[in-house]
Amino acid sequence: MHVSLDHGARVDLRHGVSVRERRGAAVARAADRRCYARCVTERLRVRDLGRRRYADALALQREAVERVLSWRADVDRPAGELLLVEHDPPVITIGRRREASAHVVAPAEKLAALGVELVETDRGGDVTWHGPGQIVAYPILDLDRLGLRIHPYMRMLEECVLSTIAAFGVNGHRDESATGVWVGGDGAVDAAGSNGARADTAADARPARKIAAMGVRVSRWVSMHGLALNVENDLSHFGLIVPCGLHGRPVTSLRAELGDAAPSIERVRSELVASIERAVDDAINLRRG
Repeated sequence: MHVSLDHGARVDLRHGVSVRERRGAAVARAADRRCYARCVTERLRVRDLGRRRYADALALQREAVERVLSWRADVDRPAGELLLVEHDPPVITIGRRREASAHVVAPAEKLAALGVELVETDRGGDVTWHGPGQIVAYPILDLDRLGLRIHPYMRMLEECVLSTIAAFGVNGHRDESATGVWVGGDGAVDAAGSNGARADTAADARPARKIAAMGVRVSRWVSMHGLALNVENDLSHFGLIVPCGLHGRPVTSLRAELGDAAPSIERVRSELVASIERAVDDAINLRRG
């Protein structure tokens, strides 16, 4: 075997390449991995807002929408922002569906006594509750850049939640008649988490229970509002409303499903962020072909 070498290079005769070349290739591969990880992050700017009043988070969403619109002409800018928040004080939000306000069943005096705010908002959907122990994710995304329209985008959000809860051993499924993510009942999907773990798909004899609600607004093809995943929140507050306008459909949380084995809210938040980042990256790559 004849090998042309740079001056001073040693040869690995098993592969016919110099040690310098092998090291250079390894460095290049490591750089590629770092670039990929960085590009995924740069495609979606993530902001953890901690605990915030609903009105404050809504104002930050609107600011983010304008920022994302300003990035539209520059493909090197992120495709959007992801805002994460636990709403405190607790809040009941009323969507744009015509009969939504009728699904607040508690009188104003009771809401005031419990310290629960009541806010009409511009998202789609009905009525829901937000509060401490629940992760609310507001993806402010340029759907044009992602090649998404509203219904595929909603399915993407559902898939992100399905992947997240599957990572902790909870099987979730969709309901074609009601947007969101459910556990139990006779619906089931074979969902896989980012760590490769698959949730138990054994039948659950209890009624289907909603673990994540969703409602969005899209203007100029930039999304706002998003999803709420129940982790360790007080489920009794859902008794103040007819959640999402669905009579007789119970709600649940990871804590209610897993008991003492439930993950911390920090772990769930991290898993959800990773799932949304992957979904955004996949959409961009698919768009680019």
